[in-house]
Amino acid sequence: IYYYADAQTTHTAYPDGLEVLQFPNNQIEKHYPDGTQEIVFPDHTVKCLYSDGFKETFFPDGTVVKVEKNGDKIVVFSNGQKEVHTAQFKRREYPDGTVKTVYCNGRQETKYSTGRVRIKDEEGNIILDKK
Repeated sequence: IYYYADAQTTHTAYPDGLEVLQFPNNQIEKHYPDGTQEIVFPDHTVKCLYSDGFKETFFPDGTVVKVEKNGDKIVVFSNGQKEVHTAQFKRREYPDGTVKTVYCNGRQETKYSTGRVRIKDEEGNIILDKK
């Protein structure tokens, strides 16, 4: 156990390779031997950084953000909605089955749970509205 007085930080190293850092603002970091890191922030948000580049963040309100090593992001909200962000598009999926996609060129496509499809061009003009 090391205590760094200037930073008011405690660094504990365990025989199994786990290292735990405790900061004065109550942030706690756990560094595992396999390269995984778990950070618990003062607001109880938990961020997990895995050695393969995958990241997960768990927010106190139930929202979960997952980031793939290629940068693709999935956000799952506590209300059941889900967002997927890639270099090509951002898509929001609603609990009723409605899916709205915005492509990198600005084109928007909404597929409603009723089967209706609406497509807007990059300027917001409706180019298809099939009911």
